[in-house]
Amino acid sequence: MKRKFWKSGVFVLLALMMVLAGCGKNDNAASTTTNADGAKTDDSGSGSETSSGGEIKVGILHSLSGTMAISEVSVKDSEMMAIDEINAKGGVMGKKIVPVVEDGASDWPTFAEKARKLISEDKVATVFGGWTSSSRKAMLPVFEELNGLLWYPVQYEGLEQSPNIMYTGATTNQQIVPAVTWLLQNKGKKFFLLGSDYVFPRTANKIIKEQLKVEGGELAGEEYTPLGHTDYTTIISKIKEAKPDVVFNTLNGDSNVAFFKQLKDAGISSSALTTLSVSVAEEEIRGIGADVLAGTYAAWNYYETTDTPENKTFVAAYKKKYGDDRVTADPIEAGYDAVYLWAAAVEKADSTDVDKVKAAAKDLEWDAPEGKVKIDGETQHLYKTVRIGEVQTDGQFKEVWNSGSPVKPDPFLKGYDWAKSLSEGK
Repeated sequence: MKRKFWKSGVFVLLALMMVLAGCGKNDNAASTTTNADGAKTDDSGSGSETSSGGEIKVGILHSLSGTMAISEVSVKDSEMMAIDEINAKGGVMGKKIVPVVEDGASDWPTFAEKARKLISEDKVATVFGGWTSSSRKAMLPVFEELNGLLWYPVQYEGLEQSPNIMYTGATTNQQIVPAVTWLLQNKGKKFFLLGSDYVFPRTANKIIKEQLKVEGGELAGEEYTPLGHTDYTTIISKIKEAKPDVVFNTLNGDSNVAFFKQLKDAGISSSALTTLSVSVAEEEIRGIGADVLAGTYAAWNYYETTDTPENKTFVAAYKKKYGDDRVTADPIEAGYDAVYLWAAAVEKADSTDVDKVKAAAKDLEWDAPEGKVKIDGETQHLYKTVRIGEVQTDGQFKEVWNSGSPVKPDPFLKGYDWAKSLSEGK
């Protein structure tokens, strides 16, 4: 009888222990990971508070390989530098920013896959990343679905506004539209449009063609090539035959290397034909060669030569960290700005919660290397000064025109009567 009672007691005790264990378990509890310093971090929440202890994880997602690496690696470097600087000053809300770096590999589905991983698995508070519009558009539904927050650092074609993206590069009225007007007034009326075959160049050129109609321009030709394309012999022959005043260049990545070198080999100098690019900056000049590009033009919001106290500090810090032979450029600076603007919004919100950060970011101002910028609360784009520069023999830009003050972002070109058909239904 005692033996039977003893067995019953054991079973009761075991059952009680299982109940207690179940009470201590929460199916919705956050998982924890251990970082390189051995500290445990809370991985809870998507689109909510994603920091705990002494760390806040953020995602860095750029093409570190493939055709776009020539442009994107340096943007990653500037974002990492901004994180290091902020951490050296005490971090955000007293916490260290820990970057989780992923490679989009110049492949748009990979960008979407990595974005989902960063938000869902790594539980980052925000992501800094992308370059091409194809990469951004691949990531956009992921960020909207999971309520993540992407800081996108590159000029683009406009006609977009997502509640889950902060656009720190230029939209169309802060780069392309003023550049076309300047060219028409200073360089000629006949335009040849050359771009990579994806959403940004095609949409940009659609806008340019409408603008040319109302501002007295003429379309001399329009050609597209795949990203990574390297043989421009046929297109250069078409350019020669069309005899344009201007080639408006929206090629991206290392295709620019092939095009400009072959243009020079064909005997077409910058003095004979004006070329203006919107995706060739100091970093690309370094890869192509200043001797090839000298005398060509580009439209941006920032150059390494931009004369502000903040830029002098930024350029010196970048070269000290990465080498005197390295250069800064517009997307590099816009990526750097993004990290600081996010950090300021987090401090203001006293939270990494996406909705709270977005609310705090409205009308936030910062003295960036390019000059004062402000987040437009309506569109989540920045007010930015427009600049047109001419490439010099030392690989730097000489600024030949600027807008004088930051321009309010107008991604849907609502301020232009001729653009109404472009944004219908948007």
